[in-house]
Amino acid sequence: MTSTASIYLASQSPRRRELLQQIGVTHTVVNVNVSEQPQAGESAQDFAVRVALDKARAGWQAIPERQRRPVLGADTVVVAGDNILGKPRDRDAALSMLRLLSGRTHQVMTAVALVAGREAIRISSSSVTFRTVSEAECAAYWETGEPEDKAGGYAVQGLAAMFISRLDGSYSGVMGLPLFETAQLLKEFGVEVL
Repeated sequence: MTSTASIYLASQSPRRRELLQQIGVTHTVVNVNVSEQPQAGESAQDFAVRVALDKARAGWQAIPERQRRPVLGADTVVVAGDNILGKPRDRDAALSMLRLLSGRTHQVMTAVALVAGREAIRISSSSVTFRTVSEAECAAYWETGEPEDKAGGYAVQGLAAMFISRLDGSYSGVMGLPLFETAQLLKEFGVEVL
């Protein structure tokens, strides 16, 4: 699979890079630094959309004009009740998140933004149900190192898959880049997929 056009990806996520490769989209990573903190009163969906768009805009601005190609930004948020769960800052935060998710259904929203002179956004929302996870399992999972840089403190494509009893929605969206919505956006901007 090859793409006749390439894009910039405003993300350091190896998972997002792998997912773009999966659908044959060549890309170059552009480093961006944007705030990933929710604003007061901001809904989870508005937060994800804002951050994804901020990343794509920052990437667009960072690229010299003569080298510009579409810039893709994405942001994933995990929502349990009224709580937006970002990346855990330490072991205690990760264990707290896993306890909150244990035995419950939560939402995972991933916003995808594409900037290339104009802007467009898509959002994917999925429901994920965790079985009851014991304290010992939470602690052992933390020790693997996997939860450290993941929204909600878990990776659907990793060891945490054994905690998930049901997923309604987009598996790739829960991973961090919903391929259905991403392909739609890329085609809209003239980027060939497959």
